[in-house]
Amino acid sequence: MAGSRYQEAPRKKIDSFTNSCYEWMEALITSLVVVVVVFTFIFRVVNVSGSSMLPTLENNDRVLLSSLFYTPKQGDVVVISRTVGLSKPIIKRIIATEGQTVDIDFEKGIVLVDGEPLDESAYIENGITTQYSDFTFPMEVPEGYVFVLGDNRPVSKDSRSKDVGMVDERYILGKAEWIVFPFDRFGKIE
Repeated sequence: MAGSRYQEAPRKKIDSFTNSCYEWMEALITSLVVVVVVFTFIFRVVNVSGSSMLPTLENNDRVLLSSLFYTPKQGDVVVISRTVGLSKPIIKRIIATEGQTVDIDFEKGIVLVDGEPLDESAYIENGITTQYSDFTFPMEVPEGYVFVLGDNRPVSKDSRSKDVGMVDERYILGKAEWIVFPFDRFGKIE
């Protein structure tokens, strides 16, 4: 009898260790699946390429996008997966949404939406939109589309260009919410 008790103790330790490993693996796999789902369908991290959103965003900033149930709103900074003439994703600010009318007074450098001058002082200096467009203004934004501009208007390829034009909402990946890298620029995007 004493011999059988001696053999049971190591067996219990092995079973306990095996169960513990399975529990750890199950927790690890579940966590991995949750992270993949969250960063595929709810949040994404994208890299900013270029200077078209200065001073809001700089080249090589990494931004966190929210995309689940996102509805485009005026003033949002968004990432667009494709446009009429550009093959790479771009990041721009929504100036007008469907049904709104955009006009640009190139002499004064003022953007007007539905006849009202747009106050852009929260992110750029008002009155800097003096670069002419490929289009004739005023323009009404069609249903399911948005009109976008970069914050660095002299260099931005945006809805003023035939390469971008009005942007189909289906190609908006999401709203840029936070700068997450570099750490010295970490913060909410306005």
